[in-house]
Amino acid sequence: MEINVNGKTVSVEAAAYTPLLWVLRDELNYTGTKFGCGMALCGACTVHIDGEPARSCSVPVSAVAGRNITTIEGLSDKVAATVQKAWVANFVPQCGYCQSGQVMTTVALLRKNKRPSDADIDAALGGHICRCGTYQRIRDAIHQAAKELA
Repeated sequence: MEINVNGKTVSVEAAAYTPLLWVLRDELNYTGTKFGCGMALCGACTVHIDGEPARSCSVPVSAVAGRNITTIEGLSDKVAATVQKAWVANFVPQCGYCQSGQVMTTVALLRKNKRPSDADIDAALGGHICRCGTYQRIRDAIHQAAKELA
């Protein structure tokens, strides 16, 4: 089966029901996408499918044929760079495990909503778990990135 990942069409050999997460990590070596819970509850495995955040642990690879998948390694526009810079400036990462999923969702949020409120941020990122508890820093980084992008 062929899928499009980070702008490249690649051929993968996986059962149709295999979660996209495992194809990305094990077959294509995109290890920035993390395994957290395996039940789409924590957000560590978030990627973009056709520009929308999706939990790759619960999406069968057969569901993404003909669609555009972007992993953290494939983010390269101004929004992504600004978010990543704000993350560092606000000391968001500690262990860093959840960060790729958080960044993926934040980039999608800021592409749609140039000035998100705290409620908008909470709604977008509410399903992400950060065991280090840097939620306020994440919110601060999102506000900073939004201000810089305005």
